Amino acid sequence: MGNTKSIGVAYSDQDISGADTLSGADIYATDEIGYSADAQGTVTQLTNKGTAVTLNKSAGQITTAASTIAANDVATFTLNNSLISAKDAMIINVGSGATTAGQYTAYVTSLTSGAAIIAVRNLVGSTSPGDTLVLNYAIIHCT
Repeated sequence: MGNTKSIGVAYSDQDISGADTLSGADIYATDEIGYSADAQGTVTQLTNKGTAVTLNKSAGQITTAASTIAANDVATFTLNNSLISAKDAMIINVGSGATTAGQYTAYVTSLTSGAAIIAVRNLVGSTSPGDTLVLNYAIIHCT
């Protein structure tokens, strides 16, 4: 069963109508859980990897500036997003753009109502390339 019944920005199968939770019996190998296309967006960071960005979407991609992060160092920036609640959780990862696979990691250092602080760490101790990274994120909205 594909995405057949809209429940806000996510979809559920007809088998789950009215349910507040999903269990293994409700999910099939071919099912998808996630955000619809209109709940996703993109934003490009200006100036450097410490520059704040704004994207008011539940999921999306942040393209970083092409500035360097020193070897074994961290750059942090703010994602302003009116959909973020202090009760939410956020998943973020490096989707593409790294010169060397595994060179960077991305994580959320704090989450407040309307904003997340994101860190990008250069894990390699000998290089500091100015890669333009694409960071994928999704907010898990909690009540």
